[in-house]
Amino acid sequence: MTAKRVAVLCGGDSREREVSLRSGRAVCDALNEAGFTAEYLDLHTLDETERVRGYDGAFIAMHGGWGEDGRLQARLEEMRIPYTGSGPKASALAMDKILTHETLRGRISKIVDYLRLPQSYEEVIVRLGRDVVVKPSCGGSTVGVSVILGLTPEKLEEAYKLAKASYDSDVMAERYIPGRELTCAVWENRGRTEALPVIEIAPHSGYYDYANKYTSGATEYIVPAHLTEETASRVQAMAVTAHEALGCSGYSRADFRLSPEGEAYILEVNTAPGMTATSLVPKAARSVGVSMSEFVKAIMDMASIGKS
Repeated sequence: MTAKRVAVLCGGDSREREVSLRSGRAVCDALNEAGFTAEYLDLHTLDETERVRGYDGAFIAMHGGWGEDGRLQARLEEMRIPYTGSGPKASALAMDKILTHETLRGRISKIVDYLRLPQSYEEVIVRLGRDVVVKPSCGGSTVGVSVILGLTPEKLEEAYKLAKASYDSDVMAERYIPGRELTCAVWENRGRTEALPVIEIAPHSGYYDYANKYTSGATEYIVPAHLTEETASRVQAMAVTAHEALGCSGYSRADFRLSPEGEAYILEVNTAPGMTATSLVPKAARSVGVSMSEFVKAIMDMASIGKS
């Protein structure tokens, strides 16, 4: 799509609002640099989508809630406004980590073991072991996530309450995979679905939580990750498979854990990943010589309606 006047949609009312606002500003600047007339629209409610009427297209820089779970995408389709990224169905599937796991099972060899909570402490121990991660199924930016090494009934209950209070969604427990944090972005470039280089995420201390994600200098990002060619290719292939299996469009980003034995486990797929100048997808694009303005132009050129 060759759009001239573009609405950059950001904000929302989820826990990820501030991150979305930063993504929106970065995308708006990059689109203007690429030759579009981009305008920054901070949407507080889904009904404010009406403000997009009259634009040639929309770049979705929303994270979490109705901006990422398919509701905004469905509203834009009703309005017949071309928009970036995945359609309503794919967005809803990817937003829910339990549905993502169920969709990818049988298509990807290594999916982390999980349970929908609440479950008894004994059932969690039997199925997942004593080291687990408890998280909202539909959350993002690691809000409401607890990493528990050495599970007890009290820790399980506390983590469940935190996750439930953070997002209005189901809560899940996953088996904790020790090792390294990896992420791999996928984009549809000139009719081909391609994986960008794998990034390793290495916090200087602790886990890759909200503070380590958004505190400058708290985390090192290694692009490309120091992996064997075989492991890097395997992670990239899994990211492409997940993108296609969920019916994603335009671009996505899959997150992984790499065990000490070299096994890569997929954790989730993001259909609206962060797009600030320091976010992971732009970092991966820059590592292969694609600037932020070139990347957003390519994503905008792929914008359409009637997606899955």
